[in-house]
Amino acid sequence: MSAKTTWAIDPTHSEVSFKVKHLVISTVTGYFRNFGGELVADNDNFDGASASFFADIDSIDTNVKDRDTHLKSDDFFNAGKFPKLTFANGSMRKSGEGYKIEGDLTIRDNTQRVTLNADFGGKMVDGYGQTKVGFEISGKISRKAFGLKWDQVTEAGGVVVGDEVKLILNVQFVQK
Repeated sequence: MSAKTTWAIDPTHSEVSFKVKHLVISTVTGYFRNFGGELVADNDNFDGASASFFADIDSIDTNVKDRDTHLKSDDFFNAGKFPKLTFANGSMRKSGEGYKIEGDLTIRDNTQRVTLNADFGGKMVDGYGQTKVGFEISGKISRKAFGLKWDQVTEAGGVVVGDEVKLILNVQFVQK
Protein backbone atom coordinates (compact mmCIF):
# COMPACT_ATOMS: atom_id res chain seq x y z
CA MET A 1 0.00 0.00 0.00
CA SER A 2 1.40 3.38 -0.96
CA ALA A 3 1.65 6.33 1.37
CA LYS A 4 -1.06 8.96 1.28
CA THR A 5 0.01 12.53 0.62
CA THR A 6 -2.02 15.56 1.62
CA TRP A 7 -1.96 18.57 -0.69
CA ALA A 8 -3.40 21.81 0.76
CA ILE A 9 -4.55 24.80 -1.28
CA ASP A 10 -2.02 27.62 -1.22
CA PRO A 11 -4.39 30.62 -1.04
CA THR A 12 -1.71 33.15 -1.96
CA HIS A 13 -1.27 31.46 -5.35
CA SER A 14 -4.90 30.48 -6.00
CA GLU A 15 -8.10 32.11 -7.19
CA VAL A 16 -11.73 31.03 -6.81
CA SER A 17 -14.17 32.73 -9.16
CA PHE A 18 -17.63 32.43 -10.62
CA LYS A 19 -19.39 33.95 -13.61
CA VAL A 20 -23.10 34.57 -14.10
CA LYS A 21 -25.05 36.31 -16.85
CA HIS A 22 -26.59 39.69 -16.08
CA LEU A 23 -29.54 40.75 -18.22
CA VAL A 24 -28.52 37.82 -20.45
CA ILE A 25 -26.23 40.21 -22.36
CA SER A 26 -23.13 40.43 -20.21
CA THR A 27 -21.28 38.45 -17.57
CA VAL A 28 -20.54 39.44 -13.97
CA THR A 29 -17.48 37.87 -12.37
CA GLY A 30 -17.18 37.33 -8.64
CA TYR A 31 -14.58 35.88 -6.32
CA PHE A 32 -14.38 34.23 -2.95
CA ARG A 33 -11.38 35.77 -1.18
CA ASN A 34 -11.23 33.34 1.78
CA PHE A 35 -11.19 29.64 0.95
CA GLY A 36 -9.32 26.42 1.53
CA GLY A 37 -9.25 22.78 0.63
CA GLU A 38 -7.14 19.73 0.14
CA LEU A 39 -6.47 16.67 -1.93
CA VAL A 40 -5.38 13.38 -0.41
CA ALA A 41 -3.64 11.22 -2.99
CA ASP A 42 -1.25 8.32 -3.43
CA ASN A 43 1.82 10.56 -3.49
CA ASP A 44 1.32 12.59 -6.70
CA ASN A 45 -1.02 10.13 -8.43
CA PHE A 46 -4.32 12.03 -8.35
CA ASP A 47 -6.40 9.27 -9.94
CA GLY A 48 -8.55 8.16 -6.98
CA ALA A 49 -7.60 11.14 -4.78
CA SER A 50 -10.14 12.54 -2.35
CA ALA A 51 -11.01 16.24 -2.53
CA SER A 52 -12.58 18.80 -0.18
CA PHE A 53 -13.08 22.55 -0.36
CA PHE A 54 -14.75 25.46 1.44
CA ALA A 55 -15.31 29.15 0.74
CA ASP A 56 -16.45 31.79 3.23
CA ILE A 57 -19.59 33.45 1.89
CA ASP A 58 -18.73 36.69 3.68
CA SER A 59 -15.60 36.93 1.50
CA ILE A 60 -17.61 37.26 -1.74
CA ASP A 61 -16.30 40.06 -3.95
CA THR A 62 -17.87 41.21 -7.24
CA ASN A 63 -16.16 44.61 -7.11
CA VAL A 64 -19.50 46.28 -6.25
CA LYS A 65 -20.13 46.61 -2.51
CA ASP A 66 -23.94 46.92 -2.78
CA ARG A 67 -24.13 43.81 -4.98
CA ASP A 68 -21.88 41.89 -2.56
CA THR A 69 -24.18 42.88 0.32
CA HIS A 70 -27.20 41.68 -1.68
CA LEU A 71 -25.47 38.36 -2.47
CA LYS A 72 -24.78 37.83 1.25
CA SER A 73 -28.47 38.46 2.08
CA ASP A 74 -31.25 35.87 2.29
CA ASP A 75 -32.13 36.60 -1.36
CA PHE A 76 -29.01 34.62 -2.27
CA PHE A 77 -26.47 32.99 0.07
CA ASN A 78 -27.75 34.11 3.50
CA ALA A 79 -24.21 34.41 4.89
CA GLY A 80 -25.51 34.94 8.43
CA LYS A 81 -27.19 31.55 8.57
CA PHE A 82 -25.00 29.65 6.07
CA PRO A 83 -21.47 31.14 6.37
CA LYS A 84 -19.68 28.62 4.12
CA LEU A 85 -20.16 26.76 0.91
CA THR A 86 -18.53 23.34 0.97
CA PHE A 87 -17.47 20.60 -1.39
CA ALA A 88 -17.15 17.27 0.41
CA ASN A 89 -16.83 13.55 -0.31
CA GLY A 90 -15.04 14.47 -3.50
CA SER A 91 -13.14 11.96 -5.58
CA MET A 92 -10.91 12.49 -8.61
CA ARG A 93 -10.67 10.15 -11.53
CA LYS A 94 -8.55 10.32 -14.66
CA SER A 95 -10.56 11.35 -17.71
CA GLY A 96 -8.76 11.84 -21.01
CA GLU A 97 -5.97 14.37 -20.53
CA GLY A 98 -7.42 15.66 -17.26
CA TYR A 99 -9.59 14.60 -14.36
CA LYS A 100 -13.22 14.62 -13.27
CA ILE A 101 -13.91 15.56 -9.66
CA GLU A 102 -17.25 14.40 -8.31
CA GLY A 103 -18.52 15.43 -4.91
CA ASP A 104 -21.25 16.98 -2.75
CA LEU A 105 -21.52 20.75 -3.15
CA THR A 106 -23.48 22.43 -0.37
CA ILE A 107 -24.73 26.00 -0.69
CA ARG A 108 -27.14 27.28 1.95
CA ASP A 109 -28.75 24.05 3.16
CA ASN A 110 -28.90 22.44 -0.28
CA THR A 111 -26.51 19.67 -1.25
CA GLN A 112 -26.19 18.50 -4.84
CA ARG A 113 -23.82 15.96 -6.36
CA VAL A 114 -21.73 17.80 -8.97
CA THR A 115 -18.98 16.86 -11.40
CA LEU A 116 -16.21 19.33 -12.19
CA ASN A 117 -13.43 19.19 -14.79
CA ALA A 118 -9.83 19.50 -13.64
CA ASP A 119 -6.86 20.22 -15.90
CA PHE A 120 -3.51 19.38 -14.34
CA GLY A 121 -1.06 22.26 -14.71
CA GLY A 122 2.01 20.40 -13.54
CA LYS A 123 4.30 19.81 -10.58
CA MET A 124 7.16 22.04 -9.45
CA VAL A 125 9.40 22.67 -6.46
CA ASP A 126 9.39 26.36 -5.51
CA GLY A 127 12.29 28.47 -4.26
CA TYR A 128 11.56 27.43 -0.66
CA GLY A 129 11.79 23.71 -1.40
CA GLN A 130 8.02 23.17 -1.29
CA THR A 131 6.53 20.75 -3.80
CA LYS A 132 3.49 22.23 -5.54
CA VAL A 133 0.93 21.15 -8.12
CA GLY A 134 -1.56 23.24 -10.02
CA PHE A 135 -5.06 22.60 -11.34
CA GLU A 136 -7.62 24.62 -13.22
CA ILE A 137 -11.01 23.33 -12.10
CA SER A 138 -14.21 24.32 -13.87
CA GLY A 139 -17.85 23.43 -14.04
CA LYS A 140 -21.39 24.74 -14.23
CA ILE A 141 -24.19 24.65 -11.68
CA SER A 142 -27.75 25.91 -11.45
CA ARG A 143 -27.94 28.56 -8.72
CA LYS A 144 -31.67 27.86 -8.27
CA ALA A 145 -30.94 24.19 -7.47
CA PHE A 146 -29.05 25.47 -4.41
CA GLY A 147 -31.80 27.78 -3.20
CA LEU A 148 -30.43 31.01 -4.69
CA LYS A 149 -33.79 31.72 -6.27
CA TRP A 150 -34.00 35.53 -6.25
CA ASP A 151 -35.24 36.69 -9.61
CA GLN A 152 -36.33 39.89 -11.20
CA VAL A 153 -37.68 40.47 -14.68
CA THR A 154 -37.02 43.63 -16.65
CA GLU A 155 -39.81 45.67 -18.21
CA ALA A 156 -38.90 44.09 -21.56
CA GLY A 157 -39.34 40.60 -20.04
CA GLY A 158 -35.64 39.75 -19.69
CA VAL A 159 -34.12 38.00 -16.70
CA VAL A 160 -31.81 40.09 -14.50
CA VAL A 161 -29.65 37.21 -13.18
CA GLY A 162 -29.04 33.99 -15.11
CA ASP A 163 -29.52 30.57 -13.53
CA GLU A 164 -26.32 28.98 -14.83
CA VAL A 165 -23.20 29.78 -12.83
CA LYS A 166 -19.75 28.96 -14.18
CA LEU A 167 -17.18 28.00 -11.55
CA ILE A 168 -13.48 28.54 -12.23
CA LEU A 169 -10.85 27.64 -9.65
CA ASN A 170 -7.19 28.18 -10.48
CA VAL A 171 -5.60 26.48 -7.52
CA GLN A 172 -2.09 25.66 -6.46
CA PHE A 173 -1.61 22.96 -3.85
CA VAL A 174 1.39 22.55 -1.57
CA GLN A 175 2.48 19.11 -0.42
CA LYS A 176 2.17 18.67 3.36
